[in-house]
Formats: sequence, structure tokens, C-alpha cells
Amino acid sequence: MLQLRSLFVFTIVATLGLWACQNTGKTDESENNANQIMESSPVSETSGDQAKLRHVVLFKFKDGADPEAVEKAIAAFEALPGKIPQIRDFEWGTNNSPEGLNKGLTHCFLLTFHSEEDRDIYLPHPNHKAFGALLGDILEDVTVVDYWTD
Repeated sequence: MLQLRSLFVFTIVATLGLWACQNTGKTDESENNANQIMESSPVSETSGDQAKLRHVVLFKFKDGADPEAVEKAIAAFEALPGKIPQIRDFEWGTNNSPEGLNKGLTHCFLLTFHSEEDRDIYLPHPNHKAFGALLGDILEDVTVVDYWTD
């Protein structure tokens, strides 16, 4: 388990490093993109902060799923923010609720977008589709919920 965590930490650090290297010197483009995001995104009326579109993905892997294939799929999901710039934030974890109400869903992934347009670019994106192809033999069930938050 420690090796798995170390692999995930390394993947995240490497992804962020690559992303930072790719975005060095793009201030004008970044500012333009930020302005476009601000214009197209809902704004919270109560706090004045920009609202965020949350995309929650819950996985239930098959009982006989190959652990290496599961790790590979998780690593591919973790890599998506470095490949799809519309993903503004990403985190994930495994269920540890004592309530027993997870219905077999064990992994939760939370992606943040600044607009529905950003999410709509992500959904058919070739890198998202390639990630989805890794799940065919190992995924038993998936639940997706999107919601706006302040």
C-alpha cells in the first residue's frame, strides 16, 4: 500500500512539473484564458467568489479485477489534469465510511471545472476516452454526479 501511495505521489508531482514546464512563458495566453473563464462562469451571489462545477465520479471495480490494471487506470485518471487544461482541480480517495452505504463503490474522484463549457470539452476529449478504454475489463459500476458550488 505504501508503494502504491508513493507511486501516486510521484505521478502527481511529475504531472504538475510537466504542466508547469509546458505553461512557462504563456502569460498572455493564460491571462486571455482566465478572462474567458471569468466571463463564462457563474458567480456566487452570496460570496462574490467564482462558482465551481464539481464532477464526482464513483467507481466499483469488479471483484476479480487485476490489481495492476486498477492501479494503471487510477494513474491514467490522475494524469488527465496534465493533459486536459479544462480540469482546474483533481483529487481522489478510497471509501472509508463506517456507515456501509457505499453500495460497493470504493473509489471517489472529484474534478473541478470553471464552466459547463470546460466540462463539455473534457467529456469527449481523446485523453478522457483513452482513459475510459482502460476500464472496460475491470469496472463493474460507475456513478457520476455534477453540481455547482460556491
